[in-house]
Amino acid sequence: MKKGRRPGKPQTREAILAAARRSFAERGYDGTTMRGVAAEAGVDVALGHYYFGSKRELFAAALELPVNPADAIAGLLAQGTDDLAERLLRLLLQVWDDPQTGGPLRAMLRSVDSQQELLRGFVEREIVARLATAIDGPGAELRATAAATQIIGLVLARYVVEVQPIASAGHEEIVALIAPSLQRYFDPA
Repeated sequence: MKKGRRPGKPQTREAILAAARRSFAERGYDGTTMRGVAAEAGVDVALGHYYFGSKRELFAAALELPVNPADAIAGLLAQGTDDLAERLLRLLLQVWDDPQTGGPLRAMLRSVDSQQELLRGFVEREIVARLATAIDGPGAELRATAAATQIIGLVLARYVVEVQPIASAGHEEIVALIAPSLQRYFDPA
């Protein structure tokens, strides 16, 4: 017989995650508390700690996307680096414009002051490292990092600061404008 606290109903974990996503999107990282998330989910705060451990771990879990970034980038890279910039930008715009996935991502960026390590680790591990392995030639890691700066700049301008007209431009318009300069980082040196 197992000892310890009963984990609750099967939907409890998902209710906590849904409440966390809403809270991080609305209040940012610093404004979100485990107690507040638990209250919104209608559960005891102990269940939040049981399922996720800490606020940082809850935040990381709340960022789980229907499309895993590692898998998505691996899928893009499996098709080679020809027109990678176009494919990458289309995927990025699709994910960030989706209300379910875009909200938590915006919250992460708004909380960057308190979560630099989390964001840096994500960018280095999920974007730069994967792109660097696909780039042919010298300076692959630096070129992958330069590509990431362009991607992050687009995300900040469009989704966080909402600089016009980039914030309201259509996907194809953005792809046509940015893909050629982004692609140069992926092409052989």
